Amino acid sequence: METLIPTINRLQEVFLTVGAEVIQLPQIVVVGSQSSGKSSVLESLVGRDFLPRGSGIVTRRPLVLQLINVSPLQERLKIENGNGVKQNPQNSYPGVKAEEWGTFLHCKNQIFSDFQEIRREIEAETERSSGDNKGISPEPIYLKIFSPKVLNLTLVDLPGITKVPVGDQPEDIETQVQEMILSFISNPNSLILAVSPANSDLATSDALKLAREVDPDGRRTLLVISKLDLMDAGTDALEVLLGRVIPVKLGIIGVVNRSQHDINTQKSLQDSMRDEQAFLQRHYPSLASRSGSRYLAKTLSRLLMHHIRDCLPDLKARVTVLSAQYQARLNSYGQPVEDHSATLLQIVTKFASDYCNTIEGTARYIQTSELCGGARICYIFHETFGRTLQSIDPLGGLTELDILTAIRNATGPRPALFVPEVSFELLVKRQMKRLEEPSLRCVELVHEELQRIIQHCSSYSTQELLRFPKLHDSIVEVVTGLLRKRLPITNDMVHNLVAIELAYINTKHPDFTDAAQVSASVNSQQAEGLDGGKRWKNEKVAEEKAAAAAFGSPSKGQAINLLDTAVPVSRKLSSREQRDCEVIQRLIKCYFLIVRKSIQDSVPKTVMHFLVNFVKEHLQSELVGQLYKQQLLQELLIESQDTAQQRTEVAQMLEALKKANNIISEIRETHLW
Repeated sequence: METLIPTINRLQEVFLTVGAEVIQLPQIVVVGSQSSGKSSVLESLVGRDFLPRGSGIVTRRPLVLQLINVSPLQERLKIENGNGVKQNPQNSYPGVKAEEWGTFLHCKNQIFSDFQEIRREIEAETERSSGDNKGISPEPIYLKIFSPKVLNLTLVDLPGITKVPVGDQPEDIETQVQEMILSFISNPNSLILAVSPANSDLATSDALKLAREVDPDGRRTLLVISKLDLMDAGTDALEVLLGRVIPVKLGIIGVVNRSQHDINTQKSLQDSMRDEQAFLQRHYPSLASRSGSRYLAKTLSRLLMHHIRDCLPDLKARVTVLSAQYQARLNSYGQPVEDHSATLLQIVTKFASDYCNTIEGTARYIQTSELCGGARICYIFHETFGRTLQSIDPLGGLTELDILTAIRNATGPRPALFVPEVSFELLVKRQMKRLEEPSLRCVELVHEELQRIIQHCSSYSTQELLRFPKLHDSIVEVVTGLLRKRLPITNDMVHNLVAIELAYINTKHPDFTDAAQVSASVNSQQAEGLDGGKRWKNEKVAEEKAAAAAFGSPSKGQAINLLDTAVPVSRKLSSREQRDCEVIQRLIKCYFLIVRKSIQDSVPKTVMHFLVNFVKEHLQSELVGQLYKQQLLQELLIESQDTAQQRTEVAQMLEALKKANNIISEIRETHLW
């Protein structure tokens, strides 16, 4: 059991070397209001004057105090000379010629045998970090005190709780102090030593109030009633010490602090402890054996050892888990580059493979939040592009008057007996031209998705690539350049697909069945023309009347200029005109559907051949050809400063965790009980 506190001290030193607090170690945190007697309680545990004194807030930085019991100087000298009984090397400290001494973490290899120098160093280090304006700083000061008169303990002395800013202290000094205290006592592995003066009401104790916030059951709190000798005449703290006012599970211990007069006259702590014991025997004889500074030191040591014993299994598990996590992080950063050529080829090959696998859908990192890679390209082809083509009306933007005008323009100055085929070709080409824009948009969407795959591979698949920012940027630039070169080629091919359809209207297409049906219908109607001559004349008369009504009747004696007459926007068509329009509409719709089906099938094939598959096949060779150059290797494989720094920090933390694991493993199960 006695080895537990030194073990925790060694763990604290291990983690201090890496400047991290990933492990919450067991320790005793001293909490109390300003001038509650905290400093006197700590000095009584050490048996020496070493803490700064003065008015107002004196402790302005956390002081992590490790008390280490060592053999007396005479025994250590005998061991060094080979005459004494050999002891634990951790308890011998060869080369130190002092009975008691202290060391600071920030003063490496410097030994302070004069405790007045320790006090001055605490004051100087406090001012270096907090300034001389009574402000506070959360950065701890680490002090070790070696003495044969102390018990092994680890304590944290915090600034006293204050209410009103003094001098040029910040206005929120109370909030700053409370937040600092809570940050330490919130550690579930810490014990809380709440110091409250006997001459104040315990119900208003700030220390107990803060302790209750983080330890409502009081399982981690020990209450110290200080200044028992300063209570009003005729009153005592017996009820408080017996726990009848406010019960505290770990106990309540009363102590007598040194007065300011004792400090001014430099009364020794040994004399003060004798006077303290005499006072307790006179005023609290039934509690004298369970009160006082000596009993407090033994109780704290016992409580801390038992607390460490209880925390040790969780502590060991935490160290094991963190070791695995930091090992995984270190592996993700990779090893420093030794063979630049092999490393570059490996990264480029892996990127190209991941890029192609993302298109094929065989990548290791598959997104579940949205479509990406080949799946999105498939969606573009069959959903976005396909639905867009299906939504195009074959006769959209084409009115009957447009068709009639085209028919008349195609006949020239002579009236036509039959519907001219030229009008059909002119109109159907106009409609087919509308398929070009969505086809080019399809190419653009696929190109954008191929660009997105670059970022996807950089972020998820090729973690090692992020180590080298210049190589990453160069790869992105090469792939983007390759896509940029292929885009106009693919656009030209898609444009040619539409141009090919426009170049020759194949009215003999096997699927163009409406042409034969319409032709047969027209022939039959022409055969009936002889029998329906009278009807045709009537229709002709109706057409002429309709035309006259449309153009208007000129008044007598007024010249008529037909060229100046406006063409009507709409009018009622004759039956023949209606029939001609319907013929053209049926032919256009039938042929447009044939071409749309062909375009819907050929555009994805063209995009895959000239863009997607070409990039897949030539990506790796393009990357190697552009980047695998001797003069570029050193430049491209320069690690980012953040990666190098993080690898170093993680390696140091992993080493610290391994040391911590070894230290904990030294404790046998038999030592815990």
